[in-house]
Amino acid sequence: MNMATRLNKLAAVVTGGGSGIGRAVCQRFAREGASVAIVDTNEDGVRQTLDGLQTNHPECGHHTFVTDVSSSESVEKLVQDVQERFPVIPTIVVNCAGITRDTFLLKMREKQFDDVMNVNLKGVFLVTQAMSRLMVENKVASGSIINVSSITGKVGNIGQCNYSASKAGVIGFTKTVALELGRFNIRCNAILPGWIETPMTQAVPDKVKAQILPHIPLRRIGRPEEIADVCMLLATNEYMTGTSIEVTGGIGL
Repeated sequence: MNMATRLNKLAAVVTGGGSGIGRAVCQRFAREGASVAIVDTNEDGVRQTLDGLQTNHPECGHHTFVTDVSSSESVEKLVQDVQERFPVIPTIVVNCAGITRDTFLLKMREKQFDDVMNVNLKGVFLVTQAMSRLMVENKVASGSIINVSSITGKVGNIGQCNYSASKAGVIGFTKTVALELGRFNIRCNAILPGWIETPMTQAVPDKVKAQILPHIPLRRIGRPEEIADVCMLLATNEYMTGTSIEVTGGIGL
């Protein structure tokens, strides 16, 4: 079976699917035959993503879900709604939802720290726990959880102590989940993107980007589609688990 048909009749849940990397992942999975649950807090964003997806299996289709991943109640509702809307249990989960609240450590407010940790780390925990429970209860043959971390979780970044801490936490979380869920044939891997062209990085001033580019060996900012390609690999390779793949253009070498 070639890779172009590997996701046929499967369902994938993608958080942060309303823009950026999450949207690119939704698009890639849909092209490969998966039915996609597009999850985000941005209702307009998920609808725009939905409008851009092709449907290879009309009996499954794609659906949007407005969900706050930092809320256990919201995630529980997501799981219930996904089961009602899809005829199959989702066996692929991609945690892309993330926010930034950047400022220097000495100026950071407690709420700025908590907000980032709640979405970027707690959100990954809540969604992973809920969806993996669903897979285990239904005894799926194979499952794949993909967590989008960041190279800042490995090397840090000025003005992002909250973001860096949350993304470092995702790496450690991923490795532990891989150890615990392997016996259920559920894999868990992380991707560490570098600078990727998303709404989050578009807000960075051009003068800052100009200072960053010389430190990227490939001398360019990455594309969301390049992260989606790695998500496809991790969704289909059945012997990769507990890994952290850096997709950075060479940052951190």
